[in-house]
Amino acid sequence: MSGKPKLHYFNGRGRMEPIRWLLAAAGVEFEECFLETKDDLIKLRKDGSLLFQQVPMVEIDGMKMVQTRAIANYISAKYNLCGKDLKERALIDMYVEAILDLYELLMAHPFQPEDKKQQHFANLVDKATNRYFPVYEKVLKDHGQDFLVGNHLTRADVQLLETLLMAEECKPDILAKFPLLQSFKARISNIPTIKKFLQPGSQRKPPQDEKDVPRVLKIFY
Repeated sequence: MSGKPKLHYFNGRGRMEPIRWLLAAAGVEFEECFLETKDDLIKLRKDGSLLFQQVPMVEIDGMKMVQTRAIANYISAKYNLCGKDLKERALIDMYVEAILDLYELLMAHPFQPEDKKQQHFANLVDKATNRYFPVYEKVLKDHGQDFLVGNHLTRADVQLLETLLMAEECKPDILAKFPLLQSFKARISNIPTIKKFLQPGSQRKPPQDEKDVPRVLKIFY
C-alpha cells in the first residue's frame, strides 16, 4: 500500500531536513510523525520499525527506510534527481558527499559549548569559503549550465541550495566572493516546487539554537 511518505523524526532540522528538501523539490507531499519523548523513540524500536535502532525513518512504498543517505538515494532515484547515467551519478555523489561534510558543521554549530562556539564558527567559515564554495563556483563556471550536473535539476543542486541558505543564516555575507553561487542560489530558489518550500508555513524547519538542546536530549538520551 502506497500513500504519502511518512517521516519519523523530531520537529527540527537535523538529519531529516535534506530528505524533506528532496521530497519538496520533487513536488511530493509528505506527512510527519514527530518524536516528542524518549518513549516515542522506544516504541518505534520495540515494534521493529528501526532496523538500526535510530531515526530518521521514512515509510515509503511499503518500506520503513533508515539511514539518511539510503533514504536520500532512494528518493533521488524515484523522482529523477540522480542524473541520467552512471557518470552523472558519480559526479552527483561526489558533490553531495562534500556538501554533507559542510552541512554537518553547520548543523553542529548551534549546539557548541559557549567557550568553543567562536572557534567552531571560524573553522566553519574557513572551510566553507576556502575549501567547499570555491569548488562549486568552479564547477558552475566550467560546466556552463544552470545546474551542477547535466542540464537538469538533481539532488546535488537541491542539497547545495539548502546548505548555502544555512551558511547565510550563520554569516549573511558568506557568499560575497562567489557570484556564480549567488546566481545559482537565486535561480534554484525560483524553481516552483522549491519556491513553495521556502515560503512561510511550509514543512521546512527553522534554524536550531541552544533552546532546542534540552528538547533533543529528552528524546535521544
